[in-house]
Amino acid sequence: MFVSVPKGDAIFMKWICHDWSDEHCLKFLKNCYEALPENGKVILAECILPETLDSSLSTKQVVNVDCIMLALNPGGKERTEKEYEALAKGSGFEGIKVVCNVFGVYVIELLKKI
Repeated sequence: MFVSVPKGDAIFMKWICHDWSDEHCLKFLKNCYEALPENGKVILAECILPETLDSSLSTKQVVNVDCIMLALNPGGKERTEKEYEALAKGSGFEGIKVVCNVFGVYVIELLKKI
């Protein structure tokens, strides 16, 4: 993942980005970008932190997971939608599309072409 990624039309990663710092994510997402065809995409399954925190159950859930990431994986963290977009653009993708949310896990597409 940090050296190369097998070629494919799409690459699926579940709960990978939240384990790593932005620097590490950029490295493996750039490798994913290189492994994809012109119309390819990366599909992430990750939690998304809300831009503004509130007392809802979903916010409490993702903040709890964020605390676990801080304790178990130095540099790991949950991210906001804007932070995922910055990672996508920083690794060469044109943008992201948040497809759906099931029990706090979002499906996020990183698109080479919008």
